[in-house]
Amino acid sequence: MAPLTPHWSQPSHPQLLRVTQSSNPNAYTAGAISLVSLPAGSVLTPITSHTRAPHATYSTVQVGRDSHIELNSDLVYCNHSCAPSLEFDMRKFEVRVARGRDLKRGDALTFFYPSTEWDMAQPFKCTCGAEACKGWINGAGKMDRKILEGYWLNEHIAARLKEAEGRK
Repeated sequence: MAPLTPHWSQPSHPQLLRVTQSSNPNAYTAGAISLVSLPAGSVLTPITSHTRAPHATYSTVQVGRDSHIELNSDLVYCNHSCAPSLEFDMRKFEVRVARGRDLKRGDALTFFYPSTEWDMAQPFKCTCGAEACKGWINGAGKMDRKILEGYWLNEHIAARLKEAEGRK
């Protein structure tokens, strides 16, 4: 995967996060680190600079059954984790601290990708290092339902899971 070339003014959230880049020129890895401490469930930031995307890509976020957006901000550097620090609520267009876990300054800003994605453009082997790492990460539609239990899921994902369950 080629490095993402930002087309927005950086930093987009200078009071909230810092983007980190790998110093290895042969490996593209980037992430976002929190500059604030907040209690569980708090809103970190609204999602305000998005634009509709014609289809899913590795940088889009699914917001409805068949719709995706580009975040157009440094929020795109929030990586996946099986023990996420954030929830991307695409009904409210906000990013909030994960329930049951406070956010501390210096924490990696991460979310559980299947919480927004039914199908992923680029599934991957997870290397988050969480004790309960799920291994292979794909859209919620291709993951075992048991793996998704206990995670906060967006309404469009929960609705499709219910539909799929009804067809069994």
